[in-house]
Amino acid sequence: MTATRARRTVPLLVVGALVGMVACSTPTAAPSPSAAGPATRTVTGSVVGTADPTGSDVPTTPSTQLMTGPQQPSGDPLDVQTGLAAPWSVVFVGDTALVSERDTATIRELTPDGTREVGVVDGVQPGGEGGLLGLATYPAGTPTYLYAYVTAADDNRIVRYPLTGSAGGYGLGPVEDVFGGITKNSTHNGGRIAFGPDGMLYVTTGDAQQRDTPQDPNSLNGKILRLTPAGAVPADNPIAGNPMYSLGHRNPQGLAWDSAGQLWAAEFGQDTWDELNRIQPGANYGWPTVEGIAGDSRFVDPVQQWPTDEASPSGITIAGDTIFIANLRGARLRAVPVDDPSGSTEYYDGRYGRLRDVVVAADGTLWILTNNTDGRGDPHDGDDRILRVALTPA
Repeated sequence: MTATRARRTVPLLVVGALVGMVACSTPTAAPSPSAAGPATRTVTGSVVGTADPTGSDVPTTPSTQLMTGPQQPSGDPLDVQTGLAAPWSVVFVGDTALVSERDTATIRELTPDGTREVGVVDGVQPGGEGGLLGLATYPAGTPTYLYAYVTAADDNRIVRYPLTGSAGGYGLGPVEDVFGGITKNSTHNGGRIAFGPDGMLYVTTGDAQQRDTPQDPNSLNGKILRLTPAGAVPADNPIAGNPMYSLGHRNPQGLAWDSAGQLWAAEFGQDTWDELNRIQPGANYGWPTVEGIAGDSRFVDPVQQWPTDEASPSGITIAGDTIFIANLRGARLRAVPVDDPSGSTEYYDGRYGRLRDVVVAADGTLWILTNNTDGRGDPHDGDDRILRVALTPA
């Protein structure tokens, strides 16, 4: 697990990140922009472990408190790292960035000289959109646990490893199962995980091509789940004994909190509309009964929607008062103002191909992860890569 594999890189210092977090709020209906787009039963799931990680520090995730007001990229990005193989998620441990590679199930550590292998996640069975997907770290302190959302032999599940060693030599300790039983498929696996300001673990799950699951509160699929760090159901979830936090999702893959504590999520539509949603506990976002803005009082409409060929939103992050969204099929970075989420600005349209993830580093720069080597892109020399661009007030 400590073998080194050098990758071509621009000599940049790998910088770290902190994330601004918030508590849950009372459900309220989101505003409904025009349809044209921009301008108590227990769920069965596998829970292993009873003790939370040592320490009470907040999660180590990118901070929205480093800047205020609307933000925009300043100029063209530069390469931080090239030569990655189907990367999916970027997280930070202090000043060190870790990257998941979907099909190799490898965690890679970025160093000033390239990357090195931290370890291979056991039991991953990649196929289609499945494999080693989202990463999260928790808590800040000792030990720090690395959490991973993985497609295994029988299901999608969450595992964690205590990180061993230190920067430049991180390794993986013994694996621990956290939560399982999420139905898998070749597509629609969800897979983003993130810790909220409340210290709870939030998880996006896809419908796994089973259209009855998103509207079934007792199914783990088509949901945003909320768990304790050990994989138990928090006592204050919307339904007692149920990990469901929101339902009616098709394939959400983006999670981020703004400076006011509001949770946002990006979601893949089917043939018509991709979505940006303001998430409220217990709310129903309509899939598969509706797609996009429907004006149906039973469901919460997205705050913004885009044609599917212009978006396919995956990872999101928030810098200051701007939501940045990495788009796959749309091959662009989209910026949405928090205070007016019905509008957006697009950057780098088609220049870097498919974009899988976007994160804010501690120095205030924006890191963008491409995804052109996953079998659906058109790789160029150096793909896949992590790009870095400064942010300035919009």
